[in-house]
Amino acid sequence: MPKVFLSPSLQEFNPYVGGGNEEYYMNLIADAMEPYLQRSGIEFDRNSPSQTLSQAIAQSNAGNYDLHFAIHSNASPQTSSGKARGVQFYYYPTSSKGKKFADIAAENYSDVYPLNDKINILSTTSLAEVKRTKAPAVLAEVAYHDNVEDANFIRENIDNIARNLSESIAQFLGVPFVG
Repeated sequence: MPKVFLSPSLQEFNPYVGGGNEEYYMNLIADAMEPYLQRSGIEFDRNSPSQTLSQAIAQSNAGNYDLHFAIHSNASPQTSSGKARGVQFYYYPTSSKGKKFADIAAENYSDVYPLNDKINILSTTSLAEVKRTKAPAVLAEVAYHDNVEDANFIRENIDNIARNLSESIAQFLGVPFVG
């Protein structure tokens, strides 16, 4: 049975415009993903909000996962706060499986995110969750939490985002998605 490590953001210090924080909303998405993954026959484990990032990575590396999936939201630099919109799927440049999942997730995310031209796939060597994990990894920035429209998109689409990301995981793993 395929197995995924879900790693919703541990960054409670990142406030959302209009209230709440990144850790809270990304955990809501991960919570909403669980039933979709279970119905699709995908085993999963996930980090705990009380962990540090190093502890979450160590937990992932201690298991045998087909995918490490980090779920985040983004913020612009302070000088341009609130101006950017968009989505990024990050993978490690030498990870063909990470790139494959990023491609699938980005293509499918266009079904839920209103600005398809602002969905990007990017390689990186600087994000710990794609650099230091044993399993193929992708870090998703599902929208900008410092932008009013994007923050509202996240709040109003928790289940749509969760369903879409779960469907992408099932597609990547080659298992039927059961919504």
